Amino acid sequence: MIDSTPDAYQKVVEHCRQTALLGSVSSVLGWDERTQMPVAASEHRAEQMTLLAGMIHQRSVDPQLGRWLEELENGHAAADSHSDRATNIRILKREYDKAARLPQALVEELTRTAVLGQHVWQKARETNDFELFRPTLEKTLELKRQEADALGYKKHRYDALLDQFEPFELTENVRTVLNDLRKELVPLVGAIAQSKRRAPIEILGRHFPAARQEAFGRAVAARAGFDFQRGRLDTTAHPFCSGLGPQDTRITTRYDERFFPSALFGILHEAGHGMYDQGLRNEAWGLPAGLPISLGIHESQSRLWENLVGRRRSFWQHFLPLAQQSFPESLSDVSLDEFHFAINDVRPSLIRVEADEATYNLHILIRFELELALLEGDLPVADLPAAWKARYREYLGIEPERDAEGPLQDIHWSFGAVGYFPTYSLGNLYASQFFDAAQAALGDVDAQFAAGDFVPLLGWLRENIHRPGQCYSASELVQRVTGKPLSSGPLLAHLRQKLGPLYDL
Repeated sequence: MIDSTPDAYQKVVEHCRQTALLGSVSSVLGWDERTQMPVAASEHRAEQMTLLAGMIHQRSVDPQLGRWLEELENGHAAADSHSDRATNIRILKREYDKAARLPQALVEELTRTAVLGQHVWQKARETNDFELFRPTLEKTLELKRQEADALGYKKHRYDALLDQFEPFELTENVRTVLNDLRKELVPLVGAIAQSKRRAPIEILGRHFPAARQEAFGRAVAARAGFDFQRGRLDTTAHPFCSGLGPQDTRITTRYDERFFPSALFGILHEAGHGMYDQGLRNEAWGLPAGLPISLGIHESQSRLWENLVGRRRSFWQHFLPLAQQSFPESLSDVSLDEFHFAINDVRPSLIRVEADEATYNLHILIRFELELALLEGDLPVADLPAAWKARYREYLGIEPERDAEGPLQDIHWSFGAVGYFPTYSLGNLYASQFFDAAQAALGDVDAQFAAGDFVPLLGWLRENIHRPGQCYSASELVQRVTGKPLSSGPLLAHLRQKLGPLYDL
């Protein structure tokens, strides 16, 4: 083992933080594009973001950066594998090697296509015209095949793309996890369908003015712990969270005045993402030690707050009286038991983001199977609408009448996020296992929630999930925090424990 140049590490830090600054500029443009930008500006925005993507790629594959990282990787600096310094060296070297395999022209074309593709998708969705979007999706998939081939993979092209969102995860593992969930979830959903009990969901379809929804949603997110001094809430066609920097986290939602859960749980979901970003260490910003581990771990935070906290009866012991003050004409006659049952209604549905906890992972399985077939060329893009309907009939017993409720409902494929969808199911699994560990550590969380006190839970998440950054892989973090490897057991136990009493199972 050799000693590295004394200032090599500091040079790497300075180089990567400047690159991260360029990335944050690109993120600002991306946020603006999806919330404020005029439609006619899309082509110019594509050129702006393509230019930035090229600059970022050039810095990411700078040969001098590679020489510094190789020197550091072989030196004493990387000896303690979970330290900030070793983590930064290890992850940056891995990312450098991956980026160096990608031609700059491909990176730029992927970026240009993604920006333009989102606007084509939005128009296609609004007009229910899949044929309008088809050429864009075909081009995107061809570019993603080129990207996967450049990155390299052992068995599936999909592995190379999945790794960008969930490092070290493999297609076969995801397939096994999702199929195992399906085997348990389909009978559970079937038993619920046979139950004579029905949730009073009509109370959620009364009139809920958007302005009051926004005010109530902001209040709920703030009480949970989202810091609006370091973040903001806006509206968009497809909700998302964007961490633009250590003091700037943007969340978005969309409002439906005839369906209360849509915006409220969307805000909680994105606030969960936002609280993760806000919980990362500012002093490590721009480096792996200050970045989220993976999208699956990120999703665990959003699903934890949306479902394990937000759909919990004790949560609404505190918030239902406040909701009744905000919407007296719609909720004044609703009891806590009625409201709790309504927001935990289980039934097959077409829209993923509004799916209940029990059926949600079936939506993910469908998308995973279809995008894998699309990427491998086993499913022509022209046949996607028919294949989508067939999968929904098979797994959920329903099918969309409109493509806007089918393959056009999600934004992901429009900007090239192939390999992203499985992270949602992984997030559900991580969330349940983390929540069990938090309960064991914090005691009576229901009493805390009923009193409107979410500080203990957020503090536990800050310490155990947020602050470590990428010092541990996802599997290492789960083992470290819960004492067990990832399992579907906690999620299935949670669903049965909550839904069993509601449906007399």
